Amino acid sequence: MSADFIDLPQLVAARGTVRLPGSKSISNRLLLLAALAVGDTELHDLLHSDDTARMLDALRALGVSIEPIGENAYRVRGTAGKLPVRSASLFLGNAGTAFRSLTAVLALSGGRYALTGVPRMHQRPIGDLVDGLRQLGAHINYSGVVGFPPLLIDPPSPPKPGDMPVIKLRGDVSSQFLSGLLMALPLYEVETRVEVTSELISKPYVEITLALMARFGVNVERDGWQRFTVPSGSVYRSPAEIHVEGDASSASYFLALGALGGGPVRVEGIGRDSVQGDIRFAEALAAMGANISYGENWIEASAPAGSLLRGLDLDANHIPDAAMTLATMAPFACGPTTLRNIASWRVKETDRLAAMATELGKLSVQVDEGSDYIRIHPPAQGLSPAVIDTYDDHRMAMCFSLATLGTPLRINDPGTVTKTFPDYFQRFADIGQPVPVVAIDGISASGKGTVATRVAAALGWHYLDSGALYRLTALAANRAGVDWTDEAALARLAATLDVEFAGERISLAGEDVSDAIRREDISTGASRVAALPTVRSALLFRQRAFRRAPGLVADGRDMASTVFPDARCKVFLTASVEMRAERRYKQLLKKGIAASIADLLLDLRARDERDSQRSVAPMQQSADAELLDTTHLTIDCAVNQVLDWVRQVPKNR
Repeated sequence: MSADFIDLPQLVAARGTVRLPGSKSISNRLLLLAALAVGDTELHDLLHSDDTARMLDALRALGVSIEPIGENAYRVRGTAGKLPVRSASLFLGNAGTAFRSLTAVLALSGGRYALTGVPRMHQRPIGDLVDGLRQLGAHINYSGVVGFPPLLIDPPSPPKPGDMPVIKLRGDVSSQFLSGLLMALPLYEVETRVEVTSELISKPYVEITLALMARFGVNVERDGWQRFTVPSGSVYRSPAEIHVEGDASSASYFLALGALGGGPVRVEGIGRDSVQGDIRFAEALAAMGANISYGENWIEASAPAGSLLRGLDLDANHIPDAAMTLATMAPFACGPTTLRNIASWRVKETDRLAAMATELGKLSVQVDEGSDYIRIHPPAQGLSPAVIDTYDDHRMAMCFSLATLGTPLRINDPGTVTKTFPDYFQRFADIGQPVPVVAIDGISASGKGTVATRVAAALGWHYLDSGALYRLTALAANRAGVDWTDEAALARLAATLDVEFAGERISLAGEDVSDAIRREDISTGASRVAALPTVRSALLFRQRAFRRAPGLVADGRDMASTVFPDARCKVFLTASVEMRAERRYKQLLKKGIAASIADLLLDLRARDERDSQRSVAPMQQSADAELLDTTHLTIDCAVNQVLDWVRQVPKNR
């Protein structure tokens, strides 16, 4: 995985077990509650991510002592509600759980604080929470656009004796406003009621807040989902030790993999009695037809036997984050899928409704986008390979990885997953079974094209002549008047080639150019353009997109080392230069093209020199490739040897 993108192969199946990282929602809530509590708290299985790092940094800046005591474990020394540092500037990135809850706590703490984040955080609304806090006498000012971060906080006015404040708070934008306010109210020291004046969205996240507050000794009285009362004298007291549940939102990606890829896939770290609302994602999978089973500390999913998943029509207000996973499963279902009551998607890390519609469209999926719903229609012809943008949103990156059950993908900015799941793509690779590849590399005229074509036919797999892509680039440049040394122009041409492989027929923009690209001048041009890094980069994903079920045989010069380093079987062909010149001579004569053995020898030696010395992907045998010298072998013998090697490799490799 590069810093800029990750290329994911098409998967043919998925099965295995995944141990989940700790829940982000629980981790950040527990860190804050432990910091405000009387006594020290040992937190175990805490999520290590960007969001929790922002909370840890902020609490330490506020004077809270937090010591690592093991892997993903910390000892937090409680402050009994009195944060030591009374003036600070805090940068909270794009961590909504940290920004909203700290705003509430610091507004009632009696200090002066400045809270900022990344530009997207400054576009995420916070006005309803600020309005609620101001009803308690909090002094909060906007240092940018009214209703949005960044914020400046001054000490609040003291509560009036004998009053029971009643706070009116909207709940239809983000449940984090209510959660943050409730966690802060024990600092106010008088009985306080919060009345929710609209529909409360994401109720399961509020349930998490109430359950964790209770673990720290504060029991909130609740009248339905409209009134919440925090009694006077409420004090957080440490439970001494607490373990963080696995993240239910993260579980959704792997349960979906099991449902789409056959399975079974088991996720550990969360079970039937989880406090997290996103556990109900498993119910949605069951409604689509997936097989779901539960244990005390695990959930398992597998595909329905002999049938497709069904589309569904779901009010997803209770699982807004996990509903994104359903959106990227929908193209695989039988019938459309409609997800309703998800207006909160628009105020997350990005406008997720718009982003989801845009990126699904790249896959050739028809999407209807409304103000608070999305309807997804499965494509009749399957998914198209695409480059997916992630909008600095971790869930976009993780959700779209599921589309690899239907097509190869490139996902831009994959590092955004560090927000909640830093090693997500490694865990994903551990249980996914990609389309198998046989990579056949070799020096020019060693027979790799002929051998690869016949091996593909014998296996019933797709075939890729990667060298043809460079030849096509050289030919397209020749026709467009682009010099073979103009790297930028060549890369633009390479990225937009209209290519079709149909057996031995190769088309460029609908024209059969199978013979044209084999001319010696074009062969020379192909060797030159292939040495240009920008051209190779432009063609990399194009080559990987040929990796489709049931399998691929790819021939070239760096198939094993660069393009398909995870190939099931790797072969490197070689032959003497004299034999290669003779083979090329016979090929050309058969096509009625005049040639000279002496000239062909000179050309092959010059090409071998260029290929071995070039700085990008020099011609060399991959360390784990089988070497096959074809100098004295017939084509049939060479093909049979490669097939023997393929059959000897375990199928799950």
